[in-house]
Amino acid sequence: MALTVQQIRQDVADVLGEDPTDIPDDEDLGDHGLDSVRLMSLVEWWRREHAAEISFVDLAERPAIEVWAALMGAHA
Repeated sequence: MALTVQQIRQDVADVLGEDPTDIPDDEDLGDHGLDSVRLMSLVEWWRREHAAEISFVDLAERPAIEVWAALMGAHA
């Protein structure tokens, strides 16, 4: 199942304990409390549930939903 931008935002919100509407697509997710442990859990989840071919390093280098969506080929 392909990821969508909305699904990425929802998954990020879930690991951060925030409302998805509070997480902008273009902001650094580290500023919202995303740390390496939470990021690794997202990477594993997306690999397992969505067959996403992503690496921790790729996502950690530019932690923003819009960048991740492009890397993962997510649909709007």
